[in-house]
Amino acid sequence: MGRAPCCEKMGLKKGPWTAEEDLILINFINHNGHGNWRALPKRAGLLRCGKSCRLRWMNYLRPDIKRGNFSREEEAIIINLHQELGNRWSVIASRLPGRTDNEIKNIWHTHLKKRLCKRSRAEPEARNESTSDEDATNSPMHSFSEVSSENPPEMDDSFWSEVLSGDDFVTDSPLRLSESVNEDGGMDFWYNLFNRADDILDLPDF
Repeated sequence: MGRAPCCEKMGLKKGPWTAEEDLILINFINHNGHGNWRALPKRAGLLRCGKSCRLRWMNYLRPDIKRGNFSREEEAIIINLHQELGNRWSVIASRLPGRTDNEIKNIWHTHLKKRLCKRSRAEPEARNESTSDEDATNSPMHSFSEVSSENPPEMDDSFWSEVLSGDDFVTDSPLRLSESVNEDGGMDFWYNLFNRADDILDLPDF
């Protein structure tokens, strides 16, 4: 057998509560308490279901309800407790004085859950970008680009003028060099050339 309905639903009001109904419920609970929600509507003279009376009191009418936005501390508590307890909103509400389970459930689904999803997606992307940047920085191509981007050392302007203006360079024309190669068979020419190198040029150090 299924659970019996909390009250006879025929002839009971549904929908938004009126200010008069709120006042009747508040006055009754203040004088008699709310020990038995199923019997309360009839005793209080309300054409409402016992569940409706309980939700109206717990979520809107009880005097210790805390109004306004949730603080950062409250949001952190909700996130931590939800990781531990799941969707047990009434238990979570017992850890947050003045907050209702309905309020906590609403802020979880409308704000906190979405925020955590965005954060969980952003963290792997940030790690991947950090790893890519580190690999690029440590790569040989990155080191090469840093070196190549620097200005190369300037060559002394007097170098070529000294070489081209030397008497030995003018005297030993390309024509004479080629003739020496042909006459000596090549080896003697290069040998003589290297021996005379110190006399022809004094190359500057770079």
